[in-house]
Amino acid sequence: MEKKENNYAFIDSQNLNLGVKSRGWSLNFSRFRQFLKDKYHIQKAYLFIGFVPGNQILYTELQKADYICIFKPTLEIKENGKLRVKGNVDAELVLHTMIEYQNYEKAVIVSGDGDFYCLIEYLVKHNKLRKVIVPNTHFSSLLRKFSNFIVNIQLFKRKLAK
Repeated sequence: MEKKENNYAFIDSQNLNLGVKSRGWSLNFSRFRQFLKDKYHIQKAYLFIGFVPGNQILYTELQKADYICIFKPTLEIKENGKLRVKGNVDAELVLHTMIEYQNYEKAVIVSGDGDFYCLIEYLVKHNKLRKVIVPNTHFSSLLRKFSNFIVNIQLFKRKLAK
């Protein structure tokens, strides 16, 4: 009997969502969770997301799809006369990746954000990185150093699109 890997995913939901939308499609989060389980043996998937009152149905659906949602309070910022909701989850993602460090064999980081450079570098150095899934071709050039770990979600669009 083969030993089942125990890998965890840490997902920057904003980076993922905006990344695929910029390429003209929407992600089916349920299919993505199953994909993570099948392809990368993800036992736990932490989804870092800004909390917006009124999005309860979305949060319930994500939890039903087996995501562990980590909520970040959001700020409403006025830019060019438009109201934007901002919920930067970078610190939470890094913190939870390190809190859970002893509990997983390998981590999958889902984001193309260069702010995760030091985390990814640390995981590589300690042989704890499985993959970095980037949402589109325009990801931080800081991450190019880890190109052998990077996989672009666009390759799986047919399987993962709504």
